[in-house]
Amino acid sequence: MGKETREEKKENKKESEVEKLKNEIKRKEDELKEHVETMQRLQAEFENYCKRVEKESHAFKRYAKGELIKKLLPILDSFELAFRNNQDKEKFMKGIEMIYAQLFQTLEDEGLRKIEALGKKFDPYFHEVLMTEHDKEKEEDIVTEELQKGYIINEAVLRYSKVKINKKPAEEEK
Repeated sequence: MGKETREEKKENKKESEVEKLKNEIKRKEDELKEHVETMQRLQAEFENYCKRVEKESHAFKRYAKGELIKKLLPILDSFELAFRNNQDKEKFMKGIEMIYAQLFQTLEDEGLRKIEALGKKFDPYFHEVLMTEHDKEKEEDIVTEELQKGYIINEAVLRYSKVKINKKPAEEEK
């Protein structure tokens, strides 16, 4: 009984290899399960992160609006004062001009700038043409009238200047 036959050795070797493969499969399944759980945790963390960022973004916007409104309140106070003291038209108009200057200064402090248009060469990055005129005396593509002011905030166009420009009369273009 001490001697194994060749067939028994082969059978034992096959059983040993099958056992090794089963153990390897079990190990790989455990690894896969661990990776899936890690991915699920990461996905949940990412979703929570996205929700937190969105919530913080909304909170920041509310705060920023509140800060701007706080800066505009003195202007509102000035308007109320002007409306209470409107008997003298000249003084009233002077007050309104001062309030306009106060408002514009507040907006400039926040990064707002006017787009200079009148008398400048048409620039499609800053101007929107609404009308044209044909005047031989004026240079072509020069803004002859600013119909609505344009503004820039922090180097980005907030609103284009709506302008009227000069074009050569049709008979000269030929």
